[in-house]
Amino acid sequence: MAIKYTKTYLDKIESLFAESDYMLRYEKGNFKSGYCILKDTKVVIINKYYTLEGKVNTLIDILKELDFNPKEFKNKKNQDFYVELQQTELKL
Repeated sequence: MAIKYTKTYLDKIESLFAESDYMLRYEKGNFKSGYCILKDTKVVIINKYYTLEGKVNTLIDILKELDFNPKEFKNKKNQDFYVELQQTELKL
């Protein structure tokens, strides 16, 4: 699957977080990796000064790390989109 660096694509990724137990927030911070995951409170914080490309790549990395169960998504489109993202390799 080809990654698209558009606002619409970012919105699709954000909708996965909206449907999960994790809260996604954009805030300023000096995270060395550009993001911070607070697993105990299920909060993901992304550096708000990241470029669109940086946000998309980071969110895909986080989704792979958190390893959601696609069947937990109520929306079938989100289930399919998540499965496709899991098979995506980022080339940096």
